[in-house]
Amino acid sequence: LIASDIVAASSRSPSIGIALMAVLFQTGLHALVCYRVGHRLWQADRKGLAYYLQSSVSRRYSADIHPACVMGRGIYLSTTAGVVIGETAVVGNDVSILQGVTLGGTGKERGDRHPKVANGVILRDGATVLGNIPVGDGAVITAKSIVTKPVPPLAIMAGVPAKIREYRTLDESAFTGDLSRHLAFKYLEEWKKLLPKVEDTAAY
Repeated sequence: LIASDIVAASSRSPSIGIALMAVLFQTGLHALVCYRVGHRLWQADRKGLAYYLQSSVSRRYSADIHPACVMGRGIYLSTTAGVVIGETAVVGNDVSILQGVTLGGTGKERGDRHPKVANGVILRDGATVLGNIPVGDGAVITAKSIVTKPVPPLAIMAGVPAKIREYRTLDESAFTGDLSRHLAFKYLEEWKKLLPKVEDTAAY
């Protein structure tokens, strides 16, 4: 898992470029590695130590990532400033999380109360997703948007409250940015199979 996070940090950050620089200086990667250690401690029922590690990371990096949350492979955390990920949140593979992102609860739910983010999602600066809601494969939450309702696959969400502005273009030439270039190779053919469902949602 950590190896895939290093690859994500070095390939998606325009200021890093090589893996060694990411390991030495990329604070998002440092916080992510600490989360993975804390998550293993949590799974081993060493919750006190996991909480201690979480609080230490929060003080040093200004990121509050609960050790019980589940995060997949190849996560890119661009920087740690203001990032909050709640206890029951689930983050899929190859997700990009930029500064100030919140995956939180509404304050009205108990138990399983945080978002479920699918593969290849991009959460841009200051994006907020609240409640036990799904964020579908390949979706993009634009900067400063606040999402409180389920997000269909491949949707581009914007606004407060966030609404569907459009859907991602499933053509290889559209996947050229630092945060999306890697997605075409892994997911383009798979996501094309979602098109009928996306069209049904758009019609609705």
